[in-house]
Amino acid sequence: NLLPPWMHDGGVSKLLARLADRPTRRRVVEECLIDGERWRTPMGSIGFDQIFVATCSRPELEGLTLAHLARAAGGTPAEAMLSLVAEERAGVSMVVFSQSEENVAKVLAHPAVMIGSDSLGLSAGPGPHPGKPHPRMYGTFPRVLGVYARDKKLFAWETAVHKMTGMPAAKLRLRDRGLVRPGYAADLVVFDPARVKDTATYADPHRHPTGIPWVLVNGAVVVDQGRMNAAGGGQVLTPA
Repeated sequence: NLLPPWMHDGGVSKLLARLADRPTRRRVVEECLIDGERWRTPMGSIGFDQIFVATCSRPELEGLTLAHLARAAGGTPAEAMLSLVAEERAGVSMVVFSQSEENVAKVLAHPAVMIGSDSLGLSAGPGPHPGKPHPRMYGTFPRVLGVYARDKKLFAWETAVHKMTGMPAAKLRLRDRGLVRPGYAADLVVFDPARVKDTATYADPHRHPTGIPWVLVNGAVVVDQGRMNAAGGGQVLTPA
C-alpha cells in the first residue's frame, strides 16, 4: 500500500474526504516518502519507475508508471498517485517491482516454505476490461513447476507439488484436501513436465499457461484438453 495506515481509518469515504482536504493531502505527500513508526513506504526505496498502474477505469493509464504519470501531469509522482486514487474513488490497483529473483529462489527452496497466491481471478472475456494485473494471476503455479522445479531444479517434482497442495492444506486445516487419497476431494491437475510453463507477462498478463491439459475441481473437469469449460465445481472452504 502506498498510503499511510491512518488514511484508511473509516473506510473509502473517509479516505476520499482526506484527499479533498489540501493540508491533509500535503501531509500524505510528505509521509509517502518517509518511513513512519507503523509502516514502511515503498515509494522512497523502490523508485517511482518501479510502480505501475494495474487496473483502473481508464485503460490508457494501465501499465504506466507513477513516474510517467507525474511527467505527463507536470507534478510529482506522489501527487500523481493521489490524484489517480481520488479520480478513481480508490478503485485502482498497482504492481510494484520490489523483489530479487535470487532471494525468491532461496525462499522457495526452504523446506518450511509453502507456495500460494493472493491474486484475484479476473476474467479476460466479455464485460468490463480486465486491466493489467500481476501475471501471477495466471502463472503462479505453472511457474513453480516449469521454472523452479524443471529449469532451475530447486526441488523435486514431488516437493514442488507438495509445497502447493498438501503443505498449505494441512497448515490451513482444510480437511480432505491437498492429497490424492481415497475419500479426499478430487482436486487434480494433469500437467506435462516437459511443456508446463507460465506465459503471462506484465505487458500481456491474460495469457494461459501451457502444458496443463486437464484440471479437476471437486471432480468436475474445468479444463479439458487445455480448454476451459463452464463446469464450475469450486466451493468456499473453511478450516476443520
